[in-house]
Amino acid sequence: MISQNELLQLIPHAFGEMNLLLTGKQSGKVREWYDLADGTRLIVTTDRLSAFDRILACVPYKGQVLNQLSAWWFEKTADIIPNHVLSIPDPNAAIVKRVTPIPVEVIVRGYITGVTSTALWYRYSLGERNIYGYDFPEGLQKNAALPEPIITPTTKGGATGHDERLTCAEVVEKGLLDAKTWKQVQSAALAVFKRGQEAAQEANLILVDTKYEFGLTDDGKVMLIDEVHTPDSSRFWRSETYADCFASGTEPENFDKEFVRIAYAEKGYRGDGEIPAMPDELWASASERYISIFEMLTGAKFEAGEYPVEPRLAENLKKAGVI
Repeated sequence: MISQNELLQLIPHAFGEMNLLLTGKQSGKVREWYDLADGTRLIVTTDRLSAFDRILACVPYKGQVLNQLSAWWFEKTADIIPNHVLSIPDPNAAIVKRVTPIPVEVIVRGYITGVTSTALWYRYSLGERNIYGYDFPEGLQKNAALPEPIITPTTKGGATGHDERLTCAEVVEKGLLDAKTWKQVQSAALAVFKRGQEAAQEANLILVDTKYEFGLTDDGKVMLIDEVHTPDSSRFWRSETYADCFASGTEPENFDKEFVRIAYAEKGYRGDGEIPAMPDELWASASERYISIFEMLTGAKFEAGEYPVEPRLAENLKKAGVI
């Protein structure tokens, strides 16, 4: 494992932005992408960390973990639903099929938890009992398992810049997707989540909840895109200690970025107003967690890519004939 001191030294050099000799760069919170002449897309995953729909910091090796772990999951779920990955030319990059993203983030939840404004527990703690169209009984405890996983969709950003909650029925009622496609998306999401829970269990982890994104090919086929079961898109708890933590009312041991959200929430920050400053140790700890979850899930040793990322990435893309 890379030492925390090494990670602290790398923080100023974390991979925040890519500038390639390509035109038409587009940027999201974490990823940057270029549409290539052959009809494919180059996706570069940076070290940027976002929460509450805001970019908070850059965390060393985060981009590499997201890119390589997603590639591992895409391969592991390809028998359930096709995905967009064609090749991985660099630890931080993927060449993918170009598809049209559906305008819905598909959240699958197996537990009632979370501190963001769209999280089940946060809504429940405010007194809501019908959330995302589901009825919840009185007396639930934070971090309790749901009888079965549920889908709680949201818009992508919306007019406010934040994800807005939807019910499953509203996805069709608002014209975001036709009924047939939405049914296929929901079925695939639940099946991929089940596969994820099974693999997590083998690693002594619980896949608590996750976000999926789907796209449509030119001929209307549904495809899994973006990322799968990463510490960015998913919550993971250590299974061996979950029961004791739940019984005592303490937070489960987690291996995702929820501890970052909690640190900000404790300062009263949930995405609005000025972003509070945080110590570098928080980001070094985040890096350690990302690397740990990669190794626990895949069973493989994390091979740290060379820093700074940009020269290495450019060289690998030249070798792959991308630039």
